[in-house]
Amino acid sequence: MSSNTFQQDGRSLHVTASGEGPPVVLIHGLSGSRGWWRYNIPALRGKSRVYSLELSGYGHARRQRSLSVRDMAALVAAWMDAENLRDVTLVGHSMGGHISMHVAALAPDRVRNLVLVCASGLLRSQAYRTALHLPRAALIGRKRFLTRVLTDAVRAGPLNLWRNAVDLLNDSVQDSLPLIRARTLIIWGERDVLVPLTLGQLLREALPGSRLEVIERAGHIVMVDAPQRFNRLLLDFMAETALTPHGQPEVRHD
Repeated sequence: MSSNTFQQDGRSLHVTASGEGPPVVLIHGLSGSRGWWRYNIPALRGKSRVYSLELSGYGHARRQRSLSVRDMAALVAAWMDAENLRDVTLVGHSMGGHISMHVAALAPDRVRNLVLVCASGLLRSQAYRTALHLPRAALIGRKRFLTRVLTDAVRAGPLNLWRNAVDLLNDSVQDSLPLIRARTLIIWGERDVLVPLTLGQLLREALPGSRLEVIERAGHIVMVDAPQRFNRLLLDFMAETALTPHGQPEVRHD
């Protein structure tokens, strides 16, 4: 496993990588860290080079000021350019999914597969109401993961969390959606109280050829609540890549 920090114009992105094979890039959500993928990375790195990113202000980058979702997307796209990553499977959870949609629009020649996990981007609410839902969202699912959720939130700090909560609620992905050429899988927890399933259904309608998979009894942190089901959906989706030319969405008749 390797770990390094990518820097550009005073902005930083912490990157941890392991495994060999086609690149998979994981982007955590609000108050998250690479630890949120702990049940998924072992399943992925057997066949892939897995890059787990920690956004500015979070995880190992906690001493930094958080960036807007669009600035972070630009930084992730610049990092992919610097690494010359091709045929990327980009997986983003919550705010990370929001960022991933902007990245896929900025770097369509690099992102082959896009996986949106309980993604914001179409969420409309007031920041304080979203903040009130965070404790409830964390309580639905694996109770033992609550310590990680609270620890990462403390590490990020209230100012970074507030900045990003306000920013993601004010930012829309509507202008990015038409530019996305990647094959897209949308995964949602049936019991998500933070980003409702109806938004996943809206994303499914907005992205032609995309597929929506709902995991029963899972909450907002679906990859932790139901890791085996989540990992199987992701691995099966990646295995289909060879059957579909890059840039051509999979045509489905649901």
